[in-house]
Amino acid sequence: MRRHVPTYELYGENTGRGPDFWLHCETIRSRSSLHQWEIRLHRHESFFQILYIESGSGDAIFGDESHAIRPPAIITVPPGLNHGFRFSRDIDGLVITILRSHLSHPLGDRSQLGERLTTPHLTSLDPGNAAAAYVMQTLRRLGDEFENRRSGRNEMLGAYVALALRLTARISHQGNSDELASNENDRRLEMLDELLQQHFRSHKPASFYARELGISPTHLTRIVRTMTGSTPHELIAGKLIEEAKRQLVFTLGSVQEIGFRLGFADPAYFSRFFLKYTGETPRVWRMKEKIRLEGA
Repeated sequence: MRRHVPTYELYGENTGRGPDFWLHCETIRSRSSLHQWEIRLHRHESFFQILYIESGSGDAIFGDESHAIRPPAIITVPPGLNHGFRFSRDIDGLVITILRSHLSHPLGDRSQLGERLTTPHLTSLDPGNAAAAYVMQTLRRLGDEFENRRSGRNEMLGAYVALALRLTARISHQGNSDELASNENDRRLEMLDELLQQHFRSHKPASFYARELGISPTHLTRIVRTMTGSTPHELIAGKLIEEAKRQLVFTLGSVQEIGFRLGFADPAYFSRFFLKYTGETPRVWRMKEKIRLEGA
């Protein structure tokens, strides 16, 4: 008989309600000490987790596999994975739980980072390595930012998570020549992302980006579909929606002002555009999201 594996938002909590936070941070000690230092096999359907192990030891269990934890280290756990932990009593570190829809990089797209985020990883950190030291400092700052409700808190938390995930992926790839040698499609996708960041407010068509990359629109469509499963048009629209959501939550501008900043001369068209890709108008989405964040 298959063992039942419970699904939680936070380990041991099952309220029956939907999640009322987008990010939660606590010390590993605070929760594991309540359970004799053992977090039994469980999963989170809607949440991605980052564990920062600063000191102590233990084991990480991913499905049927067990991995020894030697600090300092970062553990990343995707949604839907059966996982658990055994910790020593001197464990010290943080566990960060993030609503999957609020990750800066979509899970499961065909880029290296997108694919990495769909599988569990235990990454050792060398404090003598500048990038590793920066990740450690970033996660400590995230913990402090979560603890102290200062101005701009949510924006800082999102930036810290994105930076920690990107740098951890880079660290884990160091020394692996196969992963370091990203192919031409990876490089073009990175260049496209940089171009989108510069020009998305101008609503440039896909042909503009193809020209900047020195390839045909058909070739660009093929690359984007292969790497992300989307079309270039959907990628451009997604960038606009991503920034619209960020400004709706983290700025005080009206919906009309935010639309103007994003290159929409007609407020009604901005609302229709947002509704098409999210299923809600900007005002309704903003109201619901702010109610959710107030509970975080």
